[in-house]
Amino acid sequence: MERRDKLNYYLDIADAARERSTCLRRTYGAIIVKNDEILATGYNGAPRGRRNCVDLGICHREELQIPSGERYELCRSVHAEANAIISAARRDMIGATMYLVGRDARTGQLLTDTTSCSMCRRLIINAGIVKVIARLGEDDIRVTDVSEWVARDDTVVS
Repeated sequence: MERRDKLNYYLDIADAARERSTCLRRTYGAIIVKNDEILATGYNGAPRGRRNCVDLGICHREELQIPSGERYELCRSVHAEANAIISAARRDMIGATMYLVGRDARTGQLLTDTTSCSMCRRLIINAGIVKVIARLGEDDIRVTDVSEWVARDDTVVS
């Protein structure tokens, strides 16, 4: 029997968390790991007590024909990364790694462009997480050193 390597083990757990997602477009799962201990998990879905898109049967951003990756403030969901961060203490997250998996909600196919949005990047930076590992399709991953996001400030200038 071949033993699953740690990287894919944690990505598989993030994928399992993703199965709780309630988004009609893209489902995401995230876990935060430090010293081989899972600190928190998260998936994208409406805030506690509010109705989810799957319950409503409609995505307001799709209804407004907003392209994927834009106008997140109009989305009902809290992102997987944010939900994981909310569930952990900052003192525990400092130096941790986040594992992230995304799939198309309709087809179940792994996304090849999985990454954190600019709002979640800010949360990840402030949480003290140092690395984000994202599964990109069946056979590829991206390892991002969070310090790259700090150095490449993506602040929108109006």
